[in-house]
Amino acid sequence: MEGTVQGHRDGHGFVVRDDHQADIYIAPQEMKNVLHRDRVKTRIVRYDKKGRPEGRVIEILDRKKAPIIGRLLHESGIWLLAPEDKRYGQDIIVPRNGIADAKAGQVVAIELMEPPSMHSQPVGRVTEVLGEIDDPGMEIEIAVRKYEVPHIFSDQALAQAAALPSTVGAADRKGRVDLTDVALVTIDGEDARDFDDAVYCEPVKIGRSKVDNGWRLIVAIADVSHYVRPGEPIDLDAYERATSVYFPRRVIPMLPEKLSNGLCSLNPEVERLAMVCDMLVDSSGEVQAYQFFPAVIRSAARFSYTEVAAILANTRGPEAARRTALVPHLLDLHDVYRALLRARIKRGAIDFETTETQIVCDENGRIEKIVPRTRNEAHRLIEESMLAANVCSADFIARAKHPALYRVHEGPTPEKKTLLQNYLKALGLGLSIGDDPTPAEYQAIAAATKERPDAAQIHQMLLRSMQQAIYTSKNIGHFGLAYEAYTHFTSPIRRYPDLLVHRVIKALLDSRRYAIGARAEGEPAKKARLAKAVKTAKNAKVGTPALPPLVPGGELEAWEIAGAHCSANERRADEASRDVEAWLKCRYMREHLGEEFGGAVSAVTSFGLFVQLDGLYVEGLVHVTELGGEFFRFDEVRQELRGERSGLRYVVGTRVRVQVSRVDLDGRKIDFRMVREGEEATTTSLRTRRDKAAERTEAATSEIVALKDADRVVKAVAKAKARARSGASSRPVRAGKTAVRKTATGRPGARGTSRR
Repeated sequence: MEGTVQGHRDGHGFVVRDDHQADIYIAPQEMKNVLHRDRVKTRIVRYDKKGRPEGRVIEILDRKKAPIIGRLLHESGIWLLAPEDKRYGQDIIVPRNGIADAKAGQVVAIELMEPPSMHSQPVGRVTEVLGEIDDPGMEIEIAVRKYEVPHIFSDQALAQAAALPSTVGAADRKGRVDLTDVALVTIDGEDARDFDDAVYCEPVKIGRSKVDNGWRLIVAIADVSHYVRPGEPIDLDAYERATSVYFPRRVIPMLPEKLSNGLCSLNPEVERLAMVCDMLVDSSGEVQAYQFFPAVIRSAARFSYTEVAAILANTRGPEAARRTALVPHLLDLHDVYRALLRARIKRGAIDFETTETQIVCDENGRIEKIVPRTRNEAHRLIEESMLAANVCSADFIARAKHPALYRVHEGPTPEKKTLLQNYLKALGLGLSIGDDPTPAEYQAIAAATKERPDAAQIHQMLLRSMQQAIYTSKNIGHFGLAYEAYTHFTSPIRRYPDLLVHRVIKALLDSRRYAIGARAEGEPAKKARLAKAVKTAKNAKVGTPALPPLVPGGELEAWEIAGAHCSANERRADEASRDVEAWLKCRYMREHLGEEFGGAVSAVTSFGLFVQLDGLYVEGLVHVTELGGEFFRFDEVRQELRGERSGLRYVVGTRVRVQVSRVDLDGRKIDFRMVREGEEATTTSLRTRRDKAAERTEAATSEIVALKDADRVVKAVAKAKARARSGASSRPVRAGKTAVRKTATGRPGARGTSRR
């Protein structure tokens, strides 16, 4: 079987098969021959007691050319790279002439020179020095390279962006509807810099009946496709990125800043080009008619969500007084939103109330605080307006039978459906899902249980049973939103699929077809790239810039390749963002070692409880061994840990009090220990107890790290000596029998277990 190696920080690994069958377990000894993300050919050699396959690597098909990021370490004459991504499983030896200008302890990028083997470690050389681990923003620099996020625009793309005009010209207005006199407004977050969308609403009569009133809802979206043409340098870079990536205090944009924050951003009081979805919405929230057209607009104002929510709550308040002329339009927008919301409820769309958080950093990029990001009426108003425009774009394309990228969300898999049914049955709710589940069933369960003490656990199980949304050319509907057809149309500045949808709609308005894959290159280059593009996109688990080919009869396949690429890069962006947030939270919690906090259980597993701290919104693990001197059994059906002797139960939502016992910056892990009743009654002060606990934890951690480092260096030296004696390779070797590496607290390299 062919597949991609997925390493594990504990030394073993898996081969993720191309045929999407069960992953093949690779033992630690076998993993010495390969690296994380290698493409290999494997043979299944046995099955374990649970029927899971175990295999042996018989051929390495391809090795990733991307650099490996980590800390450069030096001890006993040996230079080593400790990879930041622990899934690589082994350190990389760096020859003395391959360290460039790097210093011990710095974060560097390594290019692999010699692959690993059963008896020798891999060898590499430094290609880039990123800096010290404590440098501001270093966690982002690591993440963009660790996840191979494209973060540098090509010289050609930057030159093309620089040559673009700064304003809308007379030639740009040709063939467009002039909406500059319409009071369109943008509503975004306080920290937003690019404005994709502007909205306007006014009441209208629909039909001849006096009671059949409705609204005209206009959603204007930045016309990125006017400036970003297929095959040009900006388009090639945008396709490679596929999405903007958002980090605390920094954004890796899909488009150059001149476009994303300037020419394509719907800034107030300046003319901008837009694609408009003009809708008639009746009193029940149903869209009775719509039309798409290119336009020129002038945003009347830039509102924040907080400002709009304040105006809607008090039309005579100070916020409303500053925007008197626009208040009636905001009230009309609120009215159409409530109608759309009624239609959403009737449709049975799933709507869970979840708490999103925002990390507030200081000037050095360190966390000052973590605050909840509250969704108010303004957020929901814009969300429903964008959903309506996205549905209209999907309907427009589907009616024309033109291929495009749909945003698809499938229902639960048979396995997840059965697990959820058994869970709901065990709770005795009297509510469940059928063999062919519908969104309305999910929403009914969520609504009926929202006041229960275990509502958080029930809603989490509902969410976990559903699949991840993807981009594909096959229109099979959106389960969560209860739509038969759904696309992404409203964010072409930050999502490439939206840009493709704009191009399709424009082509249909001009009575032609959009040929995806048309690139600015000659036929030989297209043919040479075709086989590689198809194979890469089919096999890739992460996004790679495999441009969709344009070949006779291959149109649908080209759309499918583009969808797989955009879906994979979306997941990559999410993983990189979560990695940075986890690093920041770990760094933040290192300052609270030994301190006690109240919290609630956020997840239950067979190996312990994940607890989210009150007010901090930081999650950590209470290992099952910290729960007391008895055996705790995990009940998968009820999603709980239960003590066999005491009958003590832990489920999602259980209130607990914990102490921060360990922070693993490298593994992005925080460990808690349970604080039992009576432990607080001591004669020492809280500050003294915290300091002593922190000292004990740091001392124990330092000792363990030192022992592991010494052991690793001794093994590396022994391997290097053995290889030198065999004559296979000359590597720098010095005696290192009792080496103990002196490193900073935040040194990558500590080992641990991953959450999943």
